[in-house]
Amino acid sequence: MARVWANFNNCFSLQWRMGKHNLRKIRPVTVRKGMTVNELVLEMSRSGVMGAGSLARSVDVLEAMIRDNDCRVFFGQAGAMVPGGMRNIIIDMLELGWVDAFVTTGATLTHDLVEALGFSHFQGSASVDDAKLHREGWDRMYDSYMPNDVYGKMEDFLHPIMKAMAGKEWTIKGFLWEIGSSVKERSILKVCANKQIPLFCPAISDSGLGLQVWSFIQKRKLNVSAFDDLKEVLDIAWTSKRAGTFYVGGGVPKNYIQQAMQFSREASYAVQITTDRPEPGGSSGAPLKEGISWGKLDPKASYVDLFCDATIALPIIHASLKERLL
Repeated sequence: MARVWANFNNCFSLQWRMGKHNLRKIRPVTVRKGMTVNELVLEMSRSGVMGAGSLARSVDVLEAMIRDNDCRVFFGQAGAMVPGGMRNIIIDMLELGWVDAFVTTGATLTHDLVEALGFSHFQGSASVDDAKLHREGWDRMYDSYMPNDVYGKMEDFLHPIMKAMAGKEWTIKGFLWEIGSSVKERSILKVCANKQIPLFCPAISDSGLGLQVWSFIQKRKLNVSAFDDLKEVLDIAWTSKRAGTFYVGGGVPKNYIQQAMQFSREASYAVQITTDRPEPGGSSGAPLKEGISWGKLDPKASYVDLFCDATIALPIIHASLKERLL
């Protein structure tokens, strides 16, 4: 009898604690034949914990920031997303008007231009003799390969454009818009130029595209200022009623947006997809709530840290958002 009474007390105590903390049950994810991506994400939401729960909440926060007409969305992207097959998703986000300011790396724009000029990235292997790849003219990004001879074609395309730009003052954004307006194929550069989406690339010199510029200015003068771009991104943040941030990867793009939030307006929404760790103290692995201490994130903001390979998470998030928003 004592054992029965103890079990009853334990059960009653558990129910009381659940009620006190307003806990929801974890509902197992159910996969049905023919279900849509968004339906799968909603199943993850009903589970609500671990990576599945974070992914589902990421979609919720991104949907809220895109639907908020008073919110300007700052999209920061780093990492090998174009070699990883994510190029069309980025273009889609830009074309759909979900991004008010885009900060990316010179590498992303280099690979985007490579594909816009008719080249491709190829499925390879990470278990390979890299010295042999080098002899055969291949550049490797994990298991994605790119032919090294793309750089000659890039030079043929870019140098006449830069020659026409020589002797004038340009921001990095204006410089990239000028290149984008000369690209014929659908691309990140082209859509930003056509839709006049502010495109910032503060570390442009750290890329194949940057090397092309350096090569050109050895013979001709081309003035490109990085600090006017900084003024513009701060102005966009400062004049917004609310701000939302979406980080795919970290690095310079994330910090560039973070400092704009710090010196203008704390973000009301934030989502970050990363695989980096926080313990070393770098920006790429820093949890979003760390930004509260800097004045980069509103303490009352809706935010989610999603620890996942972006080539897995981004297509799912994007597909779910398209179901909800279109």
